[in-house]
Amino acid sequence: MAPEARRAVALVLIPILVLLMAGQVLRVAEALSIGVNYGQIANNLPSPARVSCLLRSLKISKVKLFDADPHVLRAFLGTGVEFVVGIGNEAVPAMVSPSAAQAWLQLHVVPHLGAGARITSITVGNEVFKGNDTVLQASLLPAMRSVHQALGTLGLQGRVNVTTAHSLDIMAVSYPPSAGAFHPTAVPHVQPFLSFLSATRAPFLINCYPYFAYKDDPARVPLEYVLFQPNAGVTDPHTRLTYDNMLYAQVDAVYAAIQALGHTDIDVKISETGWPSLGDPHEAGATPENAGTYIRNLLRRIEMKQGTPLRPQVPIDVYVFALFNENLKPGPASERNYGLFYPDGTPVYNVGLRGYLPPMASHAGPQQMIHLFALIAIASVAFALS
Repeated sequence: MAPEARRAVALVLIPILVLLMAGQVLRVAEALSIGVNYGQIANNLPSPARVSCLLRSLKISKVKLFDADPHVLRAFLGTGVEFVVGIGNEAVPAMVSPSAAQAWLQLHVVPHLGAGARITSITVGNEVFKGNDTVLQASLLPAMRSVHQALGTLGLQGRVNVTTAHSLDIMAVSYPPSAGAFHPTAVPHVQPFLSFLSATRAPFLINCYPYFAYKDDPARVPLEYVLFQPNAGVTDPHTRLTYDNMLYAQVDAVYAAIQALGHTDIDVKISETGWPSLGDPHEAGATPENAGTYIRNLLRRIEMKQGTPLRPQVPIDVYVFALFNENLKPGPASERNYGLFYPDGTPVYNVGLRGYLPPMASHAGPQQMIHLFALIAIASVAFALS
């Protein structure tokens, strides 16, 4: 090839190489604003490497785990995906010990951060106040403090926050939203917990499922109201704010409960919400049509960067539950059917998310593919300039 021709080829290939190497930045810039819960209580799920490709094709850049699965975190290295990792309820009492908290971080977090993973939050326990385990409940805040202090010892304070996710059952009153209040039995725990969140600038996470309200009383709870469909709405008699969907009303009730305990500087984020596509005969409304409507309309609200009536300037931050149907989850049929996708990568219903799950024969991870394409481009440029 003549030198002039080779230089022309190089001028074409160099921008391609730059784009390949910057691919993870481009993916984050174009990502959806929604997060997803990646549960794994199943025996038929695709490998984390294949799931990584699926989520990147969906442009989902926020993932919440219920543990700190190293296989998952390694599969997402170099993708720019932001992770919330979790410490299970069974391990919370042990985390009260500063040395145990530091050991957990050194095993489950530090190696992945060092390799380039984006871990931004650690949830200590999940829905701790939903049960009657008083030892677990009493351990929660001391464990969170230990983890936070250990992050400081490791030089990670300010880079990773510490919080926990609550069930909406923690609320004694949620209607009207302005009257939102925590259960009296939870208040002694919640009050210092809120002070911790305020001091560490961490969010209050709440798991909100309007589906439960509809399932429990379908005759009185309008389906349109829980599915974000056109409806007359509900006006709070005290604030005169009008709500056209239950999810926003639930979030504002939590804001009101937090404010009643003296805090206005804590953000509320939805750590779980979803709708089952299948349920037992007594589980009203668990259909693919309703699930698709709920998620589709929720996605529209999120992409509009819409806030709640009480906090209109603060776009809601949501993690949808869940990525896949999980066939080993206990409980009613609905528990196994919250997924956006079947394990083979087929959408359970159409909400406009068209992802690609690579076939099982494809073993190359996302970072390997980036390096492969980059090497090809480098070799081509070297040849063109030779």
